[in-house]
Amino acid sequence: MIKYTSTRGSKSKKTAAQAVIKGIAEDKGLYVPDNIPALPFNPADMVGKPYKEIAKAIIASFFTDYTDAELQACVDGAYDSKFEAEDIAPLIKVGDVHILELYHGKTAAFKDMALSILPYLLTTAMKKEKEDKKIAILTATSGDTGKAALEGFSDVNGTEIIVFYPSIGVSEVQKRQMTTQEGANTHVFGIEGNFDDAQTGVKKIFSDEAFNEKLNSRGIRLSSANSINIGRLIPQVAYYVYAYIKLIEHDIIKNGDKINITVPTGNFGNILAAYYAGKMGVPVNKFICASNKNKVLTDFINTGTYDTKREFHITNSPSMDILISSNLERLLYHLCGGDGSEISGLMESLEKNKNYTVSDTVKTGMNDFAAGFANEQETLFAIASMYNDHNYLMDTHTAVAYKVYEDYRKETGDKTPTVIASTASAYKFAASVADALGMPSEANGFAYVRALNAKTGVPVPSGLKDLDKKEIRHSDVIKKDDLMKAVDETLS
Repeated sequence: MIKYTSTRGSKSKKTAAQAVIKGIAEDKGLYVPDNIPALPFNPADMVGKPYKEIAKAIIASFFTDYTDAELQACVDGAYDSKFEAEDIAPLIKVGDVHILELYHGKTAAFKDMALSILPYLLTTAMKKEKEDKKIAILTATSGDTGKAALEGFSDVNGTEIIVFYPSIGVSEVQKRQMTTQEGANTHVFGIEGNFDDAQTGVKKIFSDEAFNEKLNSRGIRLSSANSINIGRLIPQVAYYVYAYIKLIEHDIIKNGDKINITVPTGNFGNILAAYYAGKMGVPVNKFICASNKNKVLTDFINTGTYDTKREFHITNSPSMDILISSNLERLLYHLCGGDGSEISGLMESLEKNKNYTVSDTVKTGMNDFAAGFANEQETLFAIASMYNDHNYLMDTHTAVAYKVYEDYRKETGDKTPTVIASTASAYKFAASVADALGMPSEANGFAYVRALNAKTGVPVPSGLKDLDKKEIRHSDVIKKDDLMKAVDETLS
């Protein structure tokens, strides 16, 4: 049975169910599997199989304490008609690249791929562990996780969900998605700060023993829907395996051929899932990490020094406006050979000195990664060129990935077939996309959605239609130091 251990060296090992409930380890570390399983099938044998079947097999490989019937119920509940694409995650050939469209769920972003199943994994885990306390989900979001988590946990029995987002720094559409969320157990707060402030505040709440004891006395325990929760991360591995199988099915590659995977990433979870797929046995030549102007990950991969002492930029790809990439900790743990004390030292340096430098062993382990970044103008140019050349509409985050991949290919001459993770519908960032296409200004983000639809004919996801007509139900904005107070009052 695969057990889960903390990246920071705690000797306490958990089952998958226990790790999903707990979210973050008692020593502030993140849970990682004590070994990464091999693919449970030959990819060629899965050609033509539905996404649900592939996802179930991958998740079962990691979550070995869940029964077959339990996982079947989880995937059946998650990957159903709430996804507007019949094949859940279409792989589309556009020019010389293969776009993995991960945004066909209810909130039009890739977070749906994991947050549609996390509530089922969590409620199943609670039954398995005979957990009688109410679970309060705390989530920091740079825009997309919040809405997907709210949608997934809305009115789920035995849970409350509290989301914190930067009040300035998400798109108008993203903000309205969250502030109009229905559900008696949903709570949303804007904060006067950025995503890193929200994420740091949430982590402090998790690690405050006295506060957690206070909540326990009320019959409440905390968990997370961020990708710090292993129940968020593992379902993401499945779509990279699915993409490889689709490339075989489309006669782009033969089974065993290598591919590149390019991911726009801020918190490092999405590209870490690709890395896990590679460790399972998907043949990957390069993991290409794409950043925006907040290029802390690009600099780290290219130098081995992670340094957050830099200007923070609010960009047109706001879900990547992040300087502290939580899931990188998991990669470092794997690359240093599972030395929790080494990771504790790095994270302590990050907290105290705002930077750290990794060992030569870790640097060597990062040879499988390439990294680059795109500024805002380059992002807009990539959107325009993709639309003009191929009649394909990308959002700003996918455009960052495309630009970084194009730079990588020009620099290296590498012609390995490449999958680009497309993380959101263009309509979530309609104003920026319209700007890229040279369209005239509109009154607000919702007018841009309508104008973009009129110009391109690309269908608007149903979850974004008439969003501006929905009632705003969550309007509170709090100071960045008041997160614990907000949780306390919400759960009192």
